[in-house]
Amino acid sequence: MPDPALWAALADPHRRAVVALLRTGPRTVGEIARACELSQPSASKHLKVLREAGLVRVRQEAQRRVHTLDPAPLAALDDWLAPYRKLWGESLDALGRRLDARPDARPDTTEPTPKD
Repeated sequence: MPDPALWAALADPHRRAVVALLRTGPRTVGEIARACELSQPSASKHLKVLREAGLVRVRQEAQRRVHTLDPAPLAALDDWLAPYRKLWGESLDALGRRLDARPDARPDTTEPTPKD
């Protein structure tokens, strides 16, 4: 099972937004704050939680600290979710077949009649 810190880090919508942003490439805290509409101190706090959960790495470039996404914890989470995804897929497929079999569930393909 993935580390509980990973779940806690991803529970916050601001941190999920930061993860989504970092998926597109490395960013400084200022870039993250602007893109996610956060104050710089708030962005820094969220980045700290993400670093502690292992989702984000930081490197120093001259005067700047650049943050990058570390996909390894997400891969572990994906591996853990795989059996459940199969279960959900089978359940949704069965629901789809059942709904498709209902005669009243078929889409109406007749043209609407004009009203005078």
